[in-house]
Amino acid sequence: MVIRYCILFALLLSAEGVYAQQANTGSGADAQTNLNSLAAGSAAVLPRGESYGMVGSPYVDNRWLPARLHMTNKVPLAPVPLKYDVLNRRLLMLPVNRPNDSLQLNDRLVAGFDLEEPAGIAGPARQRTFRRFSEAPSPELRSDFVEVIHEGNYVLLKRYEKVLKKANYQGAYSSGERSDIVEDKTTYYLRRPDATVVPVKLTMKALQAAAPELAGNLKAASGASAAKSDKEWAAVLAVVDKK
Repeated sequence: MVIRYCILFALLLSAEGVYAQQANTGSGADAQTNLNSLAAGSAAVLPRGESYGMVGSPYVDNRWLPARLHMTNKVPLAPVPLKYDVLNRRLLMLPVNRPNDSLQLNDRLVAGFDLEEPAGIAGPARQRTFRRFSEAPSPELRSDFVEVIHEGNYVLLKRYEKVLKKANYQGAYSSGERSDIVEDKTTYYLRRPDATVVPVKLTMKALQAAAPELAGNLKAASGASAAKSDKEWAAVLAVVDKK
């Protein structure tokens, strides 16, 4: 069995260090020094279950994607390879000098991050922006990261949630399932101009009800009648909803 490791680390920036580094440009040696100062620690074994593997993924994207972290203290950081582990509510970083280790970020000072998705079969290269769900209708969701699908007078947000169903293949009442299963539970939210936030489905009828000022423009917009994915609706909203 291959044992995977992660480095558990804490933010070590002192108040003096934070203010001293705010003038840095965010690139080159100074930025890497800032990044290194975020972390220190020792290896810890990641827990593994007794199942025969896992179906599904705990991550927003299984790939290590280049990312730029946005810090609440405005300290500039060099871009890093990042994964958002939704199931365990954590950010993982791949250190350049330790490609076999994953670093678990203490994200207390992380306000958000941008993932750089390369061009591929699904489409051209694009930047995906994530930020805290500070306006969430439920207080317990406000520390979550959500993806910004569209931002204008209305803001369309995508909240990822993963649910783990453990393998159940032993005992008289087992289901025979020999693998852990990670299920996706995605919810979209629309923030309206009056700052209210409501869950919404990506359908013409639901978006017209949630955004009444855009109802007519949505109906007339090119491609709206066939739009299904968040990318397609983002393109529609970019046309009909202007700041």
